[in-house]
Amino acid sequence: MNVLEASGLHTFYGKSHILHGVGLEVREGEIVTLLGRNGAGKTTTMRSLMGLTPAREGSIRVLGQDTTKWSPYRVAALGVGFVPEGRRVFANLSVDENLRVPLERPGPWTIARVYELFPRLQERRASKGRQLSGGEQEMLSIARALLLNPKLLMLDEPSQGLAPLIVKQVFEVIAQMRKQGMSVLLVEQNVRAAVEIADRAYVLENGAIAYEGPAAEFGRDEERVRALAGASAESWDAIDS
Repeated sequence: MNVLEASGLHTFYGKSHILHGVGLEVREGEIVTLLGRNGAGKTTTMRSLMGLTPAREGSIRVLGQDTTKWSPYRVAALGVGFVPEGRRVFANLSVDENLRVPLERPGPWTIARVYELFPRLQERRASKGRQLSGGEQEMLSIARALLLNPKLLMLDEPSQGLAPLIVKQVFEVIAQMRKQGMSVLLVEQNVRAAVEIADRAYVLENGAIAYEGPAAEFGRDEERVRALAGASAESWDAIDS
């Protein structure tokens, strides 16, 4: 079953035509990564799927519903968690208070469970959002989305600006989500980290899909990685060293 299906998306910012017929799908219980250079249209795709920047043409189905013209609130209420780039946490609230902001939906993810997943957040539960490191803020952003017990989690550049060790921890958490039956759509600049955990990959180039297929297969093609994603397919060994 597909939890997300999009086809023929054409999205504009003013007169600028950003997405040119983009289509993708996310199946139940899989991680799909959307790759591409800066400016390729990755964030615009996420915003279109959530209804934040509605597509002028094309169709979107989420969890069996036609959400093409829906507001972001209605899309989220279906069971979609969205973690935008930029780690938007409440700077003046503590970690614990940040986690109590979302309206909890029934399901396996609770504040106690989130603290088990992110022990660092539990250690810093009394700290204000502004006192957290970039990695801790990213963990908090993901934790808040998990408390909505989404069926589909959409993450926009979760590794942005993070140290390699923290990147690895964040991606291990994303991989665990799949084990819980959650579907994940992951927009990423860190190609190697993304293809290590993703089932399938799409690559955007100038607002159009330039590759679609198994993530591992894409990751093995160093030339294609460099050409389409603008990044080296360095191994985790290099990150660990």
